[in-house]
Amino acid sequence: MRQAITIAGTTIQPGTRKSIELSIPSFYTHTSESMPIHVVHGHKPGPCLLICAAIHGDEINGVEIIRRVLAHKTVNNLKGTLIAIPIVNVFGFVSQSRYLPDRRDLNRSFPGSKKGSMASRMANILMVEIIEHCTHIIDLHTGAIARENLPQIRACLNDDPETESFARSFGVPVMINTQLRDGSLREAASENNIPALLYEAGEALRFNEFAIRAGVRGILGAMSHIGMRAKSRKKKVYDSFISKSTHWIRSSQSGILRSIVPLGTLVNKGDILAYINDPLGEIETEVIRLVSGIVIGKTNIPLVHEGEGIFHIAQYPEAEEISNYIESYHDEFDPLNEDTENKDAPLV
Repeated sequence: MRQAITIAGTTIQPGTRKSIELSIPSFYTHTSESMPIHVVHGHKPGPCLLICAAIHGDEINGVEIIRRVLAHKTVNNLKGTLIAIPIVNVFGFVSQSRYLPDRRDLNRSFPGSKKGSMASRMANILMVEIIEHCTHIIDLHTGAIARENLPQIRACLNDDPETESFARSFGVPVMINTQLRDGSLREAASENNIPALLYEAGEALRFNEFAIRAGVRGILGAMSHIGMRAKSRKKKVYDSFISKSTHWIRSSQSGILRSIVPLGTLVNKGDILAYINDPLGEIETEVIRLVSGIVIGKTNIPLVHEGEGIFHIAQYPEAEEISNYIESYHDEFDPLNEDTENKDAPLV
């Protein structure tokens, strides 16, 4: 018989699922607060996957992604254990802020401490109550406020075949090899030999149906890859390409930005990406691409200051090939296209 799992003092028996309220520091009004967690503990042994969102409280796309994953028909029959935390930074989520009340970034506070700052204590609670059970992690993020990201997986892929294959199973065309950041959940996972992926898509405080659908499919694909569920025969397989170099194109002057290229566009050296004007239109500056690459992030606010990042570009040796994959990928998850697998009405 498979053993039960205990989280935050609550025991979940094999073949059952249960919602848990994990106690976290209270409000200064002495009102208690908790982090909502849902655990699906399968009958059969297998990996323990954590999917979590809103470590940055204003990055809400992942909340809807997790809701849809938990409602998927195959979850009740999975092998292993799924731990889902749709809102990690409850305080930031309530206040529509990236940060905790102490103005610290929770994703720069791991592994934390029982006696540290509020952020440090929150990180420590996650490490002790959740991370110690896990074999794999998928952390869901978005761009910042008014900065939108193309669906992409970020992971430390150098000399790590297990993490790379895990990342490829997510099925997004764009993967970025990124170094571990001090205090991040990915760094804490790495120190515990846990493969961890960071999914970036959409922007803060906005639902993006395309990014949500891609995230749901990606998680289900990753679960199949590690043996938690059967592989879908209908799923299209996309080649993922690893970028080892990304950079921001910054505004050369302050003004009103008129962007003319969308996310996912292949841009070549010398292409015009946008124009920056003064309010009267008497001065116009072209924003020109210096080398080829794919637009994986951009600002959605047309008001820019000199030096502000306006386009995030990933460079690939096979840029033209990946551009074709991105176009096909976008067509598949376009909310206007019929999708018999998606039972949810598209969000607008």
